[in-house]
Amino acid sequence: MNAFRTLHRSILLLFAVVVIAIVTLVHFSISKIVAEQSRAQQQSLSPAISLIVDQILKPLHTAEALGKSQELIELMEADSLDEDRVMRTLLRLEDEFGLTFFIASEKERMQYHSYGEKRKLEEGKVSWYFKYKDVDADAVADIGKWEDTHFYIDIKIYDDSGQFLGFFGVGKSLESFINIFEVYKQQYGYDFLFVDEKGDIMLSSDSNLIAEYSDFTNLEELPWFASLPEETQSLRALNNKLVTIDQKDYLIAEVKLNQFNWTVYLLSPLDDRQAEISQAFIFSVVTLLIVVFSLFLLIYNLLYYFRRDMQPELIVRNANRLPDRNHIEPIYNDLTERRQSISVILVDIDNFTAINDTYGRNTGDEVLDKVATFLSSHTREDDVIGRWSSEEFIIFLPDTGPHEATEIAQNLRHGLATSAPLSSHPQLQITGSFGVSFTASKRPMNEVTAHAEDALYQARRDGCNLVRVQLID
Repeated sequence: MNAFRTLHRSILLLFAVVVIAIVTLVHFSISKIVAEQSRAQQQSLSPAISLIVDQILKPLHTAEALGKSQELIELMEADSLDEDRVMRTLLRLEDEFGLTFFIASEKERMQYHSYGEKRKLEEGKVSWYFKYKDVDADAVADIGKWEDTHFYIDIKIYDDSGQFLGFFGVGKSLESFINIFEVYKQQYGYDFLFVDEKGDIMLSSDSNLIAEYSDFTNLEELPWFASLPEETQSLRALNNKLVTIDQKDYLIAEVKLNQFNWTVYLLSPLDDRQAEISQAFIFSVVTLLIVVFSLFLLIYNLLYYFRRDMQPELIVRNANRLPDRNHIEPIYNDLTERRQSISVILVDIDNFTAINDTYGRNTGDEVLDKVATFLSSHTREDDVIGRWSSEEFIIFLPDTGPHEATEIAQNLRHGLATSAPLSSHPQLQITGSFGVSFTASKRPMNEVTAHAEDALYQARRDGCNLVRVQLID
């Protein structure tokens, strides 16, 4: 019944929005000139968005998808990198996708390209790797290979435990961009400027603005930009601005590329007739875009609430209520400031991947929920529990020595192994492996958890459903 009421409300709201949209379209169609201009604008905007998707976003999505493949992760996390296999893999990907690919290995500190080149990653000689390794973003766009300038998309690769393995990415020659932009400009008349958060022009349909040997052109160096009001320059809010370039009027439209924190400025030339009606045209286009965007948001939220009404049990599980890896470090820092010592326990659900593969992800979610509930109900009031990875949990035991922490871990291990099975799968026994570490001085969390991870891996190697301890020397 609740689902029916939600669907009924959704239909009514959608009907109302559609009516408003139709009335708005009719209102802005009164003027024939404005209507013709709107159609022309829509006809040219669609290819512009398609161009951005094809040339920028598709390579990004390709790199992101391939970066999650087990084949690539196995290649990069191997103790010794198989260079022949790496080169064969990159060359195969280049043949399949028509892009150049590369791998930059953290272990080997080497970069391998699909066109056969390999290069040592040395600080002071290869700056991009060490600059982007420490940034928060997992996807970075950059310009490099200055002897044949390329646009690169760098994707950070991690193993299952979250350890950084290096970069995987794609590259495209800037010459290919210039040719594509030139064809588009001849057909539709637009000029492109791809600008980063500092105002540096990364890509452009004007070959004179393309960077050479790390020398980027900034927006502030362009005469038409310098002629704008200071407030407009400081905010770089150029959407729907009219500017004059070489005695010709241009209308600027903005497209945000949030994946790279870039802004794309599309400069459309206007003749005398377009300039006279530009203000009315701008107002109509902006209004229509707001209506379409609002309709999209409304549909998205209605579908979300409708799904939640139909399946409320799928929205929030106990495991998802625990602080994740990003929020656990401030808790650790606070504990080490206020307490004399702290023990750390890492808990891994044994054979979790096999459980997902055999019984499905819904059963895997039930197992996670059961383990999270068990740990929360069998630890002390001052202890802190969080999510360490998709199948791992972390427990902080303040003012607890290693012997007591080991005993607690043993009790938790035994309690989990002997707990009641899932009602849906009574034959499935849930066990966990435990790694324990300890510090009596203020140390970085990653140092203490590294020893706990080593102990956890030892428990896995020794057969699982075990507790192992590794103390800091």
